[in-house]
Amino acid sequence: MTEPTAPIQTDVVIVGAGPVGLFAVFELGLLDIKAHLVDILDRPGGQCAELYPEKPIYDIPGFPVVSGQGLVDNLMKQIEPFGPQFHFNEMVESLESIGTAERPRFRVKTDGGLTFECACVMIAAGGGSFQPKKPPVEGIEAYEGSSVFYAVRKKETFRGKKLLIVGGGDSALDWTLNLQPIAERITLLHRRDDFRAAPHSVNAMRELVATGKIDLRIGQLAGLEGADGGLTAVKAKLSDGSVETLDVNMMLPFFGLTMKLGPIANWGLNLHENLVPVDTEKFESNHPGIFAIGDINAYPGKLKLILSGFHEAALAAQKAHRYVYPDKRLLFQYTTSSTNLQRKLGVA
Repeated sequence: MTEPTAPIQTDVVIVGAGPVGLFAVFELGLLDIKAHLVDILDRPGGQCAELYPEKPIYDIPGFPVVSGQGLVDNLMKQIEPFGPQFHFNEMVESLESIGTAERPRFRVKTDGGLTFECACVMIAAGGGSFQPKKPPVEGIEAYEGSSVFYAVRKKETFRGKKLLIVGGGDSALDWTLNLQPIAERITLLHRRDDFRAAPHSVNAMRELVATGKIDLRIGQLAGLEGADGGLTAVKAKLSDGSVETLDVNMMLPFFGLTMKLGPIANWGLNLHENLVPVDTEKFESNHPGIFAIGDINAYPGKLKLILSGFHEAALAAQKAHRYVYPDKRLLFQYTTSSTNLQRKLGVA
């Protein structure tokens, strides 16, 4: 038997790596507070990166217009000096208090087996965790986790497989391009010959189709075949009304995401309509040491704007400092005079 992995020790665990969670790293970093981020997605950015990477955003100060992905890219550059640690494809399943109200401390566990111990938890999970939308195909549950997957945790899982990827967005095309070199064969199935992915991805996919390196079918899932969790074939109803049996043994359906509060509902927080009520001084929940910033929180006058979440992250970080460094006085500094920031940037 293997020994259990020791808990990861850090100052703050941030649940959610969307724009507000990313900016929280910056505000904490200014105060010399270390953070680990946990996100159920396979990349940073939350809704901005997953749902509207090319959507223009107009209300970020200093940017007349910036795309969702562009904002995420800039935030990642901004927090790089503080060395944040990311844990993707992980969902926080449990949150246990192991401290006191005066000296909070928490044990955080994920569905992937990670355990953290920290002084504070910042919930920046938008409206909750993202959950994949499942295809409306009878009996798909029997194949989930063995030959049907909704995310790519390890690329090697798909090496040498006859893989069906279903969808027409960025995730579907990104993984078509990334897995094509290692899969035995990839078939891409989409309900129409019009893709919502980035133009360069669409062009690259069509080139692979033209050169015979992948197969493209226009239609919808119609049924699954196989036994004991193993796919042997998938039936597809094509756009001309015919039904084709596709020779595949693994499937990745990308039908988008839905928002669910998930395990947060079981963390002992006072909830209001699936949101976490907080004060407007430090954006702390009813439990000392647990903060909620961004769309997941609720308070009088709340505006669900990214820039509001940035403000909330800044004030939450100030309070978190008292828990992380209970015996150290906090002297507020502007970023222009922050010696910690200057040191991280190598200009001190």
